[in-house]
Amino acid sequence: MPDAHYDLIVIGSGPGGASLAHRLAPSGRRILLLERGDYLPRTRANWDPQTVFVDAAYQSQETWYGRDGRAFHPGLHYFVGGNSKVYGAALLRMRERDFGQIVHADGISPAWPLSYAAFEPFYAEAERLFQVHGQRGEDSSEPPSSGPFPYPAVSHEPRIQALSDSLRRDGLHPFHLPLGILLDERDGRATPTSVCIRCDMFDGFPCPLNGKADAQVVCVDPMLQKHSNVTLLTGAYVERLRTNAAGTAIEAVEVVRHGQREEYAAHLVVVACGALSSALLLLRSASDRHPRGLANRSGQVGRNYMRHNQSILMALAREPNDTVFQKTLAVSDYYFRSDDWEYPLGLIQMCATSHAAQIRGEALPAWLEWAPKMPFDVMARHSMDFWLSSEDLPRPENRIYYDGDRVVLDITQNNMEAHRRLRKKLEQLLDHADAHPVLMERNLYLGKDIPIGGTAHQAGTARFGTDPASSVLDVDCKAHELDNLYITDASFFPSIGAVNPTLTIIANALRVAAHIGQRLE
Repeated sequence: MPDAHYDLIVIGSGPGGASLAHRLAPSGRRILLLERGDYLPRTRANWDPQTVFVDAAYQSQETWYGRDGRAFHPGLHYFVGGNSKVYGAALLRMRERDFGQIVHADGISPAWPLSYAAFEPFYAEAERLFQVHGQRGEDSSEPPSSGPFPYPAVSHEPRIQALSDSLRRDGLHPFHLPLGILLDERDGRATPTSVCIRCDMFDGFPCPLNGKADAQVVCVDPMLQKHSNVTLLTGAYVERLRTNAAGTAIEAVEVVRHGQREEYAAHLVVVACGALSSALLLLRSASDRHPRGLANRSGQVGRNYMRHNQSILMALAREPNDTVFQKTLAVSDYYFRSDDWEYPLGLIQMCATSHAAQIRGEALPAWLEWAPKMPFDVMARHSMDFWLSSEDLPRPENRIYYDGDRVVLDITQNNMEAHRRLRKKLEQLLDHADAHPVLMERNLYLGKDIPIGGTAHQAGTARFGTDPASSVLDVDCKAHELDNLYITDASFFPSIGAVNPTLTIIANALRVAAHIGQRLE
């Protein structure tokens, strides 16, 4: 018999799991939140670039394999709050057109079974929950919204404002990047009582001040403090999900915790481990009734993996860049097309300032030839840093699976011409803005093995749809084949667009929570 029975079990405390649990906590129903990791330690090392990026101290040390047999460590973070503990907190809505079919040079980005309108109210709720700071009306590809951002945009520092002005002179529409941040500011400075202090360790670092709106800070901790009906178990690795004899529902969640085996049961089970880990859980839950893996009659579990085509690029400005909090600006003018190409390119956004330890670990010979006597700390002071995202198209052969006990992540890059053109656009813009047009790629920011290890924007391994033959989940993100199993991370994405996926994950989790709430009544 299971060790305990709940109304709802949520597996994973990242944005997709924590947001759903937080939404349902006031119902009074007994909710169990399972997290394989523990709380991320709050130490001074959270702000150390060597520790975070070069040593990858908070990254999973699991060993996975590419299809060529090469081993790598995936860029995953197993903590309360999931990968959001180290995310950049850029919380953008997918564009309205992203929910329809879009033609790319390399193929088709498929339509979603629901329109943007179905998600809009939950986008608004997600922005309130994660305290998103932004400004409507600046973003040239911004989708319709039912109201303003809940908090004002994070202000630009002088050098970023100058860049914004330069981009406007070039005819573009730079906008304040929407950020989930616990910041109160006045005249460009954090107030004395603001949790966030506008430091240079926001993007990609765990925040020891809890100034980042991550899933732990805005969902898990407030929920546990207020609602005694919610239980969090850490160090709880879900080994498999066991179905009833008919194979129609989950009857037990099998957990390994502190070296002991435990079982829990619930009327409803929500999986939100992240697109890669959720697919692996379904695959290792194979049984006589589900021989190819749980909910995998379609053969689509683990397939259609997407993670954006991404680059972190550093340009050297001729003048020192004394910006501290750099992640405040983005450009979407090339999102759907450009003046010289009819296909979508993607999104340009600022990211955190470079640090000497990162540059020391990543510097390329071409850079050393360009500035052979420039110390790394000086190079960092002259840097401007950008995150480029282009759409990665879903392909069945891009997938995660088990080969015996080994995890294999099979990726073939696609749609890279769009990314190359986006990079070229950035070079041209920086040339006008008095920055050196040669760009250095910062691999350590995304993970030590690029592209395969960079799993920050994982999506698409259990897509939702109306046809059980070609999808894993229905439009409510319930498994077609099981009456009580849902998935609320980015596994459900049929396509990924070119904006950071986290706000869409949160919005969808809130949407599914509304549906589950009706089932629990």
